Amino acid sequence: MPQMAPMNWLMLFILFILIFMLFNTMNYFSFMYNYDKNYQTKKSEIKKINWKW
Repeated sequence: MPQMAPMNWLMLFILFILIFMLFNTMNYFSFMYNYDKNYQTKKSEIKKINWKW
């Protein structure tokens, strides 16, 4: 019953919040994304068919 032991429920809630935050931070920082700064320039240099000829 929550009325009998509110301190235990509070500690359980804090534990779940800490585990949730730890899981999210480990998941966020475990991947290394290589962002290519020249991707937009390479994308714009693609030769397109000129249909107005």
